[in-house]
Parts: sequence; structure tokens; C-alpha cells
Amino acid sequence: MQFIDRADIQVAAGKGGDGMVAFRREKYVPAGGPSGGTGGRGGSVFMVAVESLQTLLDFQYNRIFKAQDGKRGAPKNMTGAGGDDRTIEVPCGTVVYDAETQAILADLVTPGQTFCVAKGGKGGLGNKCFLTNSNRAPDYAMPGGEGEHKFLRLELKLLAEVGIIGLPNAGKSTLISALSAARPKIADYPFTTLVPNLGVVRKPTGDGTVFADIPGLIEGAHEGAGLGYEFLRHIERTRLLLHLIDVTDEDPIANYITIREELKAYGRGLANRPQILAFNKVDAIDLESAEMDNLIARLQEISGSPILSISAVSRVGLDELMQQVWQKLDELNEKEAAELLAVAVS
Repeated sequence: MQFIDRADIQVAAGKGGDGMVAFRREKYVPAGGPSGGTGGRGGSVFMVAVESLQTLLDFQYNRIFKAQDGKRGAPKNMTGAGGDDRTIEVPCGTVVYDAETQAILADLVTPGQTFCVAKGGKGGLGNKCFLTNSNRAPDYAMPGGEGEHKFLRLELKLLAEVGIIGLPNAGKSTLISALSAARPKIADYPFTTLVPNLGVVRKPTGDGTVFADIPGLIEGAHEGAGLGYEFLRHIERTRLLLHLIDVTDEDPIANYITIREELKAYGRGLANRPQILAFNKVDAIDLESAEMDNLIARLQEISGSPILSISAVSRVGLDELMQQVWQKLDELNEKEAAELLAVAVS
């Protein structure tokens, strides 16, 4: 399945039905009077988040969505039928923008969350509504109101608690395949991952946590270099970043700094997101060497965080890594619960 995380669409709500001009002509009713009914309302366009969709691929082929127009009012004071609403299903995590103003209209995260993106027009009043003491036989009615018409931009931001980041070939895809049932493409050349991959990792309690393998970032990613700009937004929702650094690379410290600076440049709080740092591919070097000790000490000094040593291929250090991940997530849960309690008390 092709992964599409952006789409431009048009939505048009239905026009309200026109009001009707009619008069009663009934036997034994000497004073008939106006009886034109009001038009039906136009259908509205709604968006609803569903779990069954993972991509915006459908919007590559179908870009125009229109609700049904309302029906015209009828004689005998009968209101016209309302137009059918149009419901558009989108993946959970879809952000809806007004393409003309760039304003965020909705952020659909929870399954079943619904938002009206275009309201249908009101039905026009029939001539019965204009009956007054001074005008006993109004011969006019109102036309139906126009429905809203909008150009929208949809962006999908993956819903994952843990985002795995790093330079190309840092071993991100190998790690997510070792931790979950995900089977991304793995090869010994850069940019083998062209789209984000999701994997569900089981906690010791049995609950599942979603991990996202983000395609490799490079220097200048926030300005559009490489693939990073396209996919940096997918880690905006993550609560924890797992930063992999290839220990066999020529300068692992510089690689860490490159990713850190890209997160700062992109903004949106990514640079301040909690991180776990790990040297990957340690099975290819001597862990007991002075050079390895020096690398760990330098990175700890620069980052201010403890450094883990793992190998996703040979599964060295993965148990300790996952213990750190679960502990960090528990700490974040406790912190968020305390903040909510503080707000409730105040």
C-alpha cells in the first residue's frame, strides 16, 4: 500500500431548497391563503477519524466531495426534504487545514471524532412565512441559502508514543523489526526506508505501545534536504524519542549533533522532547576498548544523558533499552497525571 500523508481536496455543502409560492384552493374553505412550504436544508460535509485507514491514499484519486442539495418547499405548507450529509473517513491523526488561510480547522485524533468542515445552506422561506395582517396574500418566497465551499489541505501525523530517529543507516528499521512484528525494508545502503513504519511493541503488562521508525534525517532536513522535511512532522505527536547513533560511523558524535540541530531548527518542541540515546551496532567493535569508553564519555558530556550500547541485529542490550523506554513512559504518565490533578485542584 502506498503511503500518502498529504492531500488537497475540495468540499461543498448542499444548497438549501427554495421556498415555494402556493395558495390553498380547497372546497368549503372560503379564505384559503398562502400555503407555500419552506425549502429543506442542504446537506453538510463531515469528517470522521477511523482506525481502519493508515494513509491518505484515497484522496489522490477522489478530491471533490459534495453533499446533497435540499429539496424545494411544497404546497400545503410542506417543508422540502433536507439534503443528505456527506461523511468523509480519514485516518486517526489527520490535521485539517483551510488551504486558503492555512488555519487549522480540526485535529482528528480519537477514533470516531467528527468535525463539520462545511455547513449546508438554509432552506428558503415559503410564502406562508410572510403572511401578515397587512399582506394577506404574499406572492413571493426566499431562495435557498448557498452551502459552504472550501479548499482543504489534509496532513497525516502518525500516532506513536515512541519515535525512532537517527541518520540514514543507523539501524532504525532493524530495531523496529527486532522489537515488533513490523517488517520494513532493510539494506546496507542509505534511505532504504522511504516512508514511516509503525510497529506495536508489547509491554511486560501485555499492553501494546506504538513505535514509529522515521526515515533517515540528514543535515538540512528542516529545509527540505533528503527525506526529513517530509516526515519530521510524524514525530510531533510522539512522547519519547529513541535516538540511534551508528557507533561504526566515522564521527558518531558529529552525527548526534547533526540530528539535535535539525530538531532545534524544525521547532515545535521536538528538541525538548525526552530522548533515550543509544549507540547501535556495538557487536561490530570492541566494547571494552578505550576508544569506546571515550565515545560514551564525550556523548554523555554533550547530551547530559546516559548512553546505552545495543545491537539491533544480534539483540545485544535490547532488554536494558526496553526497560529504559518503559520507565521513561511511566515517568511521563505520572508527570501528566500530576499536572492534570494540579489543574483540577486550582
